[in-house]
Amino acid sequence: MLDTARRVATPEGIEITLRVAGPVPRALGYLLDLVIRIAIMIAIAISVAVLGRFGLAVFLLSAFLLEWLYPVIFEVLGGGATPGKRAIGLIVLNDDGTPIRWPASLTRNLLRALDFLPFMYFIGYCSMVANRDFKRLGDLAANTLVVYREQKPTTARIPESEPVAPLVPLSLSEQRTLLDFAERSGRITPDRAAELAEIVSPLASGQNGTTAVDQIVGIANHLVGRR
Repeated sequence: MLDTARRVATPEGIEITLRVAGPVPRALGYLLDLVIRIAIMIAIAISVAVLGRFGLAVFLLSAFLLEWLYPVIFEVLGGGATPGKRAIGLIVLNDDGTPIRWPASLTRNLLRALDFLPFMYFIGYCSMVANRDFKRLGDLAANTLVVYREQKPTTARIPESEPVAPLVPLSLSEQRTLLDFAERSGRITPDRAAELAEIVSPLASGQNGTTAVDQIVGIANHLVGRR
């Protein structure tokens, strides 16, 4: 596969496409959350330093709550993302694409202790690279996915190129498909564009690779009336 897109069916029977996040963006999100938690703990430590043993108890309780409830609260009440994940553009969802709830969030976050073993999330990393959805043990147990948050769609336009008349009459559905591909060709990788273009290579005069992409974009320019 040339990308990490996964098609899932929601409970309502609607098929959606999710882009699964790999170990690197997830690690960056975790590090940002770690920095935030450390900053909060430093502020708490300074605030309760004059309270003696009571202050120490407050500090330890705060550290416990931040470690285990910080991600749960943000994932459930914050739209599926902690501040770190939100900054990277990630979100946690159930496997079926629905928002994560308390039981699943508690499960995936409590199992972070196991994912961390024997050090620095080694087991969690091995689990992520061993399955196609990059799930650590907590995700496997809770049936959750970490995916990229969908951005607001931008106005798409067909790249200008030399118009190419199709060799065969195209149905309305075929024309719409070619136009949609041409609009999106600039927002996907060249390899992925070539892979998709080869699916409709009969409409592109049997061309392959980047030649097929150029041919389809040319046909799209013809369909929109460019001369």
